[in-house]
Amino acid sequence: MGLTEPEQHGNDLDRLLVANFLGRREEFAFREIYRRHAPSLNRMILRFVGGGNGDAEDVVQNTWIRAIENLETFRWESSLRTWLMGIAVNCSRELLKRRKRDMMHDSVDSLELPAPARIRHEISRIDLERAVDRLPTGYREVLILHDVEGYTHEEIGDFLGIQSGTSKSQLSRARSAVRVTLGESNGAK
Repeated sequence: MGLTEPEQHGNDLDRLLVANFLGRREEFAFREIYRRHAPSLNRMILRFVGGGNGDAEDVVQNTWIRAIENLETFRWESSLRTWLMGIAVNCSRELLKRRKRDMMHDSVDSLELPAPARIRHEISRIDLERAVDRLPTGYREVLILHDVEGYTHEEIGDFLGIQSGTSKSQLSRARSAVRVTLGESNGAK
């Protein structure tokens, strides 16, 4: 499957910017790479780790540090955006593992949020975000990468180190779990 013309143009521009950054350490080139890719990285990381207590900002910073440290070894087998997302997924997973370890250390049994208070019986964006937050990590990652970020199951498999069939299965289960949670929060049985 080939790239569309805008995707190819974006990939060519990324190659030029990376070459200028690596070859001449042009600050402008890095700023442009950052400008092009930071918004989607930030959104994805916020969805993975939540926005509380500065953790997302730490993951964003770690993602960019690792990217710059490893940019010379990037082989262009995928787009720069896909490569950066893979780094962000790994950094997010490390944070979530640390959180879980810390919570276990503090003798907290559950990471689940309390059920949201119901003012109206309609599904809101907040309800949806809470339902997604309650998903097991693997389900949440696949759902966000596929349904929100638009990655294929093959790309998700590469990011997460799973088979594309596992990605499909986890996506199906994640969607079902979200539907059940949203149905319960609206009083449906």
